[in-house]
Amino acid sequence: MLDNPPTFIYSFHDEYSSRKMKYKKLGSTDLIVSNLSLGTGGFSHFYGDCSLDECKLLVEEALKSGINYIDTGPWYGHGTSEKILGECLKNVPRSSYYIGSKVGRYEADPKLMFDFSAKKTRESVETSLKRLKLDYIDVMQVHDVEFAPSLDVILNETLPTLQELLNEGKIHYIGITGYPNSVLKEVIEKSSVKISTILSYTRLTMIDQSLNDFIPFYKSHNIGVINASVHGMGLLTNDGPQPWHPASEHLKKTCEKAADYCKENGVELGRLALYFGLKQNGPDTILTGVNNRVLLQSNLDVVQNGLQEKEMRVFEEVIKRFFTGLKETQWEGVELKKFKENSFSAFL
Repeated sequence: MLDNPPTFIYSFHDEYSSRKMKYKKLGSTDLIVSNLSLGTGGFSHFYGDCSLDECKLLVEEALKSGINYIDTGPWYGHGTSEKILGECLKNVPRSSYYIGSKVGRYEADPKLMFDFSAKKTRESVETSLKRLKLDYIDVMQVHDVEFAPSLDVILNETLPTLQELLNEGKIHYIGITGYPNSVLKEVIEKSSVKISTILSYTRLTMIDQSLNDFIPFYKSHNIGVINASVHGMGLLTNDGPQPWHPASEHLKKTCEKAADYCKENGVELGRLALYFGLKQNGPDTILTGVNNRVLLQSNLDVVQNGLQEKEMRVFEEVIKRFFTGLKETQWEGVELKKFKENSFSAFL
């Protein structure tokens, strides 16, 4: 763990809060990232309503509190997240944060949702730079690589194009994201382009710890590990997931029972889920999406102070009652199958 990172600015940061944050080097990069990062998928309609004014205040509060890595992408709100984030960052010192965005996933229409071609990759990075009002993006990630028609497209078009953009100084590092870690591993093994980071989501949570099986491989290749969505995209919260969540009804019901138990005891399941994530040693940072300051402050409280005594008792009971021995823990292949079915029918 490291003390103040290079992103710390005395005239900008809340030194008291920042000193309670922990920092780690992100793989072999020169990025020293906070153990809690800010996801901005909620800066769109994907997770309910959001306000530009609230997002601005949220970003400033998050950064001043010591969070220094922000994640976005053109898929979230189909450009909305990047546009709103660009407005939020206009008056923020560029040296106070790192930012990761993505290429490859774009529109709601199945025919236009994914495009990993060299041409679209270059266009997408240029568009992201304009939306974010930046000269460079720290980490540009290939979004959900498992949805590519073939990994050859990723290996021969997407990644080489990102390498060109890196050489031009428009991005500083290249990463990949996806749900099946086996596919991320395959891309890393076959790529001639240096991959510096992976983003794995919902795979190291209270219900699914499968990311742990792959962390030794990532670490052996000096790859930074971003553990996203320790809340299981809403499954592990008292409010529950959005209607579009791909988990089975059985898994949703199990998590709902856990949430009900938390409500009965006056505890928020989301705080327990974040605490679980923070206790995992493998990842370099936990990426958690929020779109209001109430959630942000709750997350920061868990980072800075851990759980209260009552919360700890409920935490242990929830794991024992609902999640120990859980046979169904994930939904690998569900979204990919649905996408292929929708894509096929779209062309009929």
